[in-house]
Amino acid sequence: MYDDASYYAFVPSAYASEEKAAPTKHRRKTSLLAQPNEGAQANGSLTGGTTAVQGYEEETHGPPKATLSRRAQSYTDFHHAVRAVLRAESASDGHDGKKADEIKDDFEFTEWYQSIEDDLLEASHIDYRQAAYHDQLKFTESYLESLSSTTSATLDILSSLSQSFGAVEAQTTAFQKQCEDLVAEQHRVTRLADDIGENLQYYSYLEPITRRLNAPGAGSFVRGREFSDMLARLDECLGYMTSHPLQREAATYRSRYRLLLTRGLTLIRVHFVGALRDIAQDVNRRIADRQLNDTTMSALLYAKFRVGASELKETAQEIRKRAILPEGAEPGAEAEYQSLTNELYTSYSATRGRLVIPLVVKKLADIAQAPSTSKDLVAFARTSIGYVKGVCSDEHELWRDWFEGEDGLYDFLESVCEPLYDHLRPRIIHENQLLKLCELCTLLQTRYMRDQDEESEMVDLNQLDFSTLIQSALEDAQTRLVFRTQAILRDEIENYKPKPEDLDYPIHNKQVTLPGSKHNGPVTSGRKGSVAETSIPKDPVIVEESDSPSARYGFDVEATFQGWYPTLRKAIWLLSRIYRLVNSAVFDDLAHEIVHQTTLSLHRASTLIAARSMTTDAQLFLLKHLLLLKQQIVAFDIEYVTPDVSFDFSGVTNTFYELRDRGGLFDPRNLWRFVGGGLLPRVVENMLDAKVELDGRLRTIINDFTTSAAERMTHTINEKARGKKNFDASIALQKTQELTAKEVPLLRHKLDEYLDDMRTKETLVGAVQHQVVMNYESFYEWFAAGKRATGGKVGKKGKGREDDVWDADTFGDWAEEVFGVRGVGMIGMNGGQSRSQSGSRNVSGSVSRDGSM
Repeated sequence: MYDDASYYAFVPSAYASEEKAAPTKHRRKTSLLAQPNEGAQANGSLTGGTTAVQGYEEETHGPPKATLSRRAQSYTDFHHAVRAVLRAESASDGHDGKKADEIKDDFEFTEWYQSIEDDLLEASHIDYRQAAYHDQLKFTESYLESLSSTTSATLDILSSLSQSFGAVEAQTTAFQKQCEDLVAEQHRVTRLADDIGENLQYYSYLEPITRRLNAPGAGSFVRGREFSDMLARLDECLGYMTSHPLQREAATYRSRYRLLLTRGLTLIRVHFVGALRDIAQDVNRRIADRQLNDTTMSALLYAKFRVGASELKETAQEIRKRAILPEGAEPGAEAEYQSLTNELYTSYSATRGRLVIPLVVKKLADIAQAPSTSKDLVAFARTSIGYVKGVCSDEHELWRDWFEGEDGLYDFLESVCEPLYDHLRPRIIHENQLLKLCELCTLLQTRYMRDQDEESEMVDLNQLDFSTLIQSALEDAQTRLVFRTQAILRDEIENYKPKPEDLDYPIHNKQVTLPGSKHNGPVTSGRKGSVAETSIPKDPVIVEESDSPSARYGFDVEATFQGWYPTLRKAIWLLSRIYRLVNSAVFDDLAHEIVHQTTLSLHRASTLIAARSMTTDAQLFLLKHLLLLKQQIVAFDIEYVTPDVSFDFSGVTNTFYELRDRGGLFDPRNLWRFVGGGLLPRVVENMLDAKVELDGRLRTIINDFTTSAAERMTHTINEKARGKKNFDASIALQKTQELTAKEVPLLRHKLDEYLDDMRTKETLVGAVQHQVVMNYESFYEWFAAGKRATGGKVGKKGKGREDDVWDADTFGDWAEEVFGVRGVGMIGMNGGQSRSQSGSRNVSGSVSRDGSM
């Protein structure tokens, strides 16, 4: 706070400069500690007394210069200096003390020095005892006292200033705090004002928007950009009112804003419908004025409608984007403005329908009256569906010019396709030819329906899905196809009455060589004595009256099925026709029913053949046709069908009425009968799986055939023959050998008449051989037991007389030579025990999936 120079102004300089210093009267003796180089400083010592000191106060304006006396460099220097001084004083004063030259060591020097120490001290104080120096000290003392008092006054001033500064600081801090509070309050009030203004703006929009929408000519305002901004502002206001339901009058404003939004969207609908009506009237007027060709008609119907479509599309989008269900809406709920969107779709569809549908009706009528399509269902369907598909594609493109998305599109396109359904449905219903119905289903599935494999891939949503529109026509055709299939199944398979030539077996086999060669293919023959071997295709064989030899499949179709029983031929024909033309579940049901009824028909025919001819012919007829049926249905993907389970409640009602008639309905004793015998319904399985049923019947007929053939060879040793009197085992064995040797060639000849597959024939011959050996084992066990009972001996293999009864192993070896089974026919021939355990189960289980054995 004070300059440093002011302090030094109060302190007089102790030494004056050489130019201003007065000559001193007294000069202080040189100190013993003074060094030779300090002589100059000794000359500048204080002199002059009080007057000189007072002169210093007047002339000096700063503190005295600081001087630093040099100390003795060492004790030796001090010793030499003292000795020099003493020597001089001794010379000048004639001192009687001990001379320095007489000091010999340090001890003597110490004694000598202690003796003169007081003299030295007194000598050094002589100059300070002078008056001038005393005055100087007095002056310095007074100066220091004044300086001390000034310093105390200054400290008091500084203390008061510090207290003042503290008070100012406290006031400043309080003022700062008040200012900060005022600024915070200002910010709060500003934010409150902004929030109030922001909230009030959602309320302030009500009056201007109301005036705008209710003003005359508001419909013309729809075309402007400001109208879309106004609707967006209404959406914001509605959203605000919905999110702040606790604000005052929020519900009232929300309802009024909702009415204004509905009013605005209604103006859009009115404008849209009016513009659409004006375009349609213009097109109708031009069409009515003159006769137009197809090009001009297309330009009017489509180019004219595309002129203002983009503008109307943006306008209609304002309604569509607000017709959205809110989150958490119930299933089946409709958006608030969905009705307005539907009105747009309905208005557009009605306008376009009035223009397009009459043209479609006229064109379809011309196609229906054309000579090439008037009577042919498939030709009419191909032409008419192709035309309607083109119209639907054009309407689909125009729809996307008017609207976003496809909501309502297919409803409109279905109305365009209604004339097609009106023409096509009656023709399908009155069509009785199964081939035409199959061709129609094939046409619809291959050309217009979307492939199931392509559905998993990315589908272009901008393309027309015509399969949705034609699905109803395909369902009509499939329904009619299933109905005609069931009718043919009922008339030509289930209720088929065979002709005499159909049952003329085995003569019928001599006219044709049946399929079933060693390559599992058919052997066809067109005339007697000619044999042609071809393979039956793995895919289903379609038999048509118009098929010619080698027309489609590379083999003679007519000759292939010529030797088949008519119901089997019709069954395969039906399966091949409806295969993949109907739903897989429907096809499985039909296929199982066809196979079931065909199997029953073959059994009835086998019974009739047995009555007309031999049992062997009937069995081989049934065996051959069941093998053919199994072989053919492998090509069709027939899935397992769960049995049709039903409940028969007839027992419940019968028991109820019986107890009522007896008068014991309420008798507790009859309740046990009611619960145990008649209360629970019976579970009835109406149908087995076709493949399981077919395999079961095959096993049955194979077992019947092998059992009957073996019985003809071994009837002389069966249980009935053994029960006769005078039964001779040796003679019976001899007759059995003769019969076996005689029947085996006949058996092979009979198999050759019905079957051509070598594997199947050898398997059947081996099965008969196996059954013969089993019958002989039963006979031999009876014979051996009788021998043991009477005490006789039973011969072992290879021992005994030639006319004795053979053991089972010997007979088995002989049977192998007689039957001569080759290759796969050798089954169960490893000994009596193994043969008896395997039985005919090995034979029935040898039928493979493709129908061979």
